[in-house]
Parts: sequence; C-alpha cells; structure tokens
Amino acid sequence: MSLNDPQWGGRGNGGGRRPNQGPPDLEELWRDFNRRLSGMIGKKGGGSGGGGQLPPANLSPRMLGGGAGVLLVLAFIVWLASGFYIVDASQRGVVLRFGKFKETTESGLRWRLPYPIEAHELVNISGVRTVEVGYRGSERNKVLKEALMLTDDENIINIQFAVQYILKDPVAYVFNNRHPDDSVMQVAETAIRQIVGKNRMDFVLYEGREQIAVDAAQLMQETLDLYDTGILISKVTMQNAQPPEQVQAAFDDAVKAGQDRERQKNEGQAYANDVIPKAQGTAARLLQEAEGYRQRIIATAEGDASRFKQINVEYAKAPEVTRTRMYLETMQQVYTNTSKVMIDAKGQGNLLYLPLDKLMQATAAGALATDSAAAGRPAQSAASGAAAVQPEAAPPQLDRDTRSRESLRSREREVR
Repeated sequence: MSLNDPQWGGRGNGGGRRPNQGPPDLEELWRDFNRRLSGMIGKKGGGSGGGGQLPPANLSPRMLGGGAGVLLVLAFIVWLASGFYIVDASQRGVVLRFGKFKETTESGLRWRLPYPIEAHELVNISGVRTVEVGYRGSERNKVLKEALMLTDDENIINIQFAVQYILKDPVAYVFNNRHPDDSVMQVAETAIRQIVGKNRMDFVLYEGREQIAVDAAQLMQETLDLYDTGILISKVTMQNAQPPEQVQAAFDDAVKAGQDRERQKNEGQAYANDVIPKAQGTAARLLQEAEGYRQRIIATAEGDASRFKQINVEYAKAPEVTRTRMYLETMQQVYTNTSKVMIDAKGQGNLLYLPLDKLMQATAAGALATDSAAAGRPAQSAASGAAAVQPEAAPPQLDRDTRSRESLRSREREVR
C-alpha cells in the first residue's frame, strides 16, 4: 500500500471514488494489496490475458500460495542473517544453544544459529571494573552501613576503599553467578571486616594501611576462586580510614598525647645514650688508673724492700762508710728538689741564705748572652734580652737583698 494512494486523504467525490470522510476501509486496503501482489506474480509467471493483468477479483489459492512462499524465503534469509555478530578485540563471545553453553568465540565477525536455537553474549575481559565500598563516587558521599567497622580493641573506624578487578574466565563469570558485581562487593566488605576485626585501631589507621590492602586482596581472591566466579582482583585501594566524626576531636587529642609521649621517650633515650657511654668510659678509666696505681705501689714497695736488703748487707760489712754514703745521697736528693738553702754559720749563730734559683737564672742569662755574641748580635741587645728574661739576676741586687734580709733577721733577734 502506498501513502500516495489518492484514496488516502483525498478530498471530493471525483473519479467514482468514495468520499473521504475518515481513514480508508481495511477490507478495501486488503483487496487492493491482493490485486497488486497478484499482478506482480502474474507477470513473472507469464499469465494469460492482454498484458498479463488479472481481473480485480479475489486471489486464487495458487496465487496466494506463491506470494506466501516468497515471503517465507525472504523471512528465512533475514532469520539466517540475524545469526551474524561481531566480537571486539577486548571481548569474548559466549554462544548458548537452547540456553546451554556451547563455545566461546574470539574477536572478529562470527555466526551462530539464529534465535531461538542459539544466542550469544559479549563479555568484556580486558576492561577494569571498579567496586566502591563505603562511599559512592566521592569520599564525601559516605555509606556508613558499609564503612563503619569494629577493630580488635573494640573501637569503631570509618573505612572507605575501592576494588578493581578484571575477568579471567568469561564462562564462569556468566554462568556460575547470577550477580557477579554484587558478589565482589559483598566479598570485599566481608574480607575487610575480617582483617580489621583482627587488628588494633592504631595499626589500621597508620602503619598497617598498605598491609591491610594486600591482605584484603589476597583473601578476596581466595573467596572468589572458591565460588568459581571467573574474577581476578587486580588492586585494592584504601581511600580513607579515620574514626567516626562524633569522636574525631577526642581522637585527635589522644593522638597528640601519644606523639608527645613518643617524643619524650625519644629525648630520654637520646640523653641516656649520651650519658651512659660517658659514665661507662669514666668508670673504666678509674678502674684502669686504680689498677695501675696498685701495680706501681706494689712494684715500688718490692723495689724498696730489695734495696733495703742490699743496703743492709753493705752496712753489715762497713757501717761508717755506708752511713756516710746514705747521708750524702739523701742530701743530694733533697737539694735537687729545692731552690733555697739556709746555712748555719759556726760560732756566729747567723743563717746565710743561698738563692740557688737566682744563681741558676743568672748563669742561664750569661750563657744566653754568650750565644748571642757568638751569633753576631750586639751585646747590648743580648744583655737587654737577658735582663728582660730575668731582671733580678744582677749580683749587686742580690747582695743588697741578702744584706737587707740579714739586717731584718738580726733586728728580730734583738727584739726577742
């Protein structure tokens, strides 16, 4: 039927046509369609009559059967063509025959038996799929029913994480689970709750976040393999982990107190590491000095005892000589350690003062002047240098000092 038919929407009663007062009659349309179809079939079959035109009468059963056959052939061709489908490089085709798995197909143009004998499903195996637990889209859109979890030390924390996975077996993904994405979410939530419930709050919030993600991915994979879902967990990402908002301020105070405690412990440990080695070194030094002193005293005592024995033997042989020798050695040792000597003059009761230290300095100054003159320097500079080194080395000054001291001592004796 053509929409350009003058009987459709035409106006007026011209040409013996019925007046257009509404939609055309369905019976008339059906008769017109039969006439046109029979005319086409008559031309192809070499029908009789001038030009092969059939009278506008009802179709015969033969003609009607021929038209239906053509329609059936066309419909059969279209039905066979519906079995073609295209599989992309990132997909796998799963062919079903009467609802039962038959085969999987690779990428390219494929053909299967048309519906309802066979059907196919295209499964994307290379695309990364993501499941969000504890939030949706953004961390601000929290789902507290999924995010709130209980730790081993009976604290509640808010955890948000994402699970990324791919398909490793499209057949298992299609047939073994009715809702595989929901299964991944439930398995992820169960695994995280199990791991968090076995650890303390500080471990979950701070140092153990990466370890929890690794353990959760492993536990999820084991559970999904147990159910044979055909899913491979690629990564678990911890988006956020914190206490509930109602106790956030108190938790921050507790964290600061813990940090202060650790800082003070570290400072005390550093002080101990600085003081203890010094004290240990001082103690070791004192022990070594005491041991050395003990050894020195013992050796000195043994040496003195041995020397006394030797002197005793010699004294027994010649007492007078030995006594005189001991006296001389003792006096030599005493005078070696002193720079002033007091001598009692016999018969006068006066003490003579011998400034040995001054005499020694004067001797040293004279030797210095001699060396300077031998080196070619002026005698005056050498004398001035000697005077600068020891200005009290002049003999006249020594005589005056000696006389003044003797006069003072005589006056003291007279006063007494």
